[in-house]
Amino acid sequence: MLRILQRRSFASSGLKDIVREKAPAEIARVNNLRKNHGDFKLGDTTVAMAYGGMRGIKGLVTETSLLDADEGIRFRGLTIPECQERLPKAPGGDEPLPEGLFWLLMTGDVPTTKQVEGLTSELHARGALPAHVERLMLSLPPSMHPMTQFVIGINACQTESHFAKAYADGVAKQQYWEFVYEDVMDLVARIPRIGALVYHNTFPHGQPAPKRRTDV
Repeated sequence: MLRILQRRSFASSGLKDIVREKAPAEIARVNNLRKNHGDFKLGDTTVAMAYGGMRGIKGLVTETSLLDADEGIRFRGLTIPECQERLPKAPGGDEPLPEGLFWLLMTGDVPTTKQVEGLTSELHARGALPAHVERLMLSLPPSMHPMTQFVIGINACQTESHFAKAYADGVAKQQYWEFVYEDVMDLVARIPRIGALVYHNTFPHGQPAPKRRTDV
């Protein structure tokens, strides 16, 4: 059964359209790399590496960042000073907005101010927690470790997973990314609220949980 994504009630930032446009070329590049260089050895593995927490073993591919011992980290090829210079900032601010860095990581492109503003609005629109997650978070004891609360809040959002529903319906593998994308965006948008409730639980002041704001 083919599952179609439900129409969302908010305006899209256009980020997903850009990811969709870039996907075919990236898929072709990776397929070509695997076809022509799939047998190339990345290195040797020793017993010491295995016991050392897999330290020094090349086992994964990352497209978003590169950490150099001398130069430091680059995000999609840009150093931190270059990101500070080129990514959009809030009015009157000196540092890049996190939405701009997120756009850069997702696409490899430096976004415009308008694109970042659109992404901020989209995340605000996605950010409300399901009612049962709000109730669950507020029921957790303040003695519970904050990270345990945080993980519980994230896992509880699984009930709204687009990918889980699509996978159960037998969606084609070629469409997996679209549903994963929706889940990622929902999760990124909901993390601030989950974090706020964790803080409220851990440091109670006898006040009700703060209302969610979309103006910050």
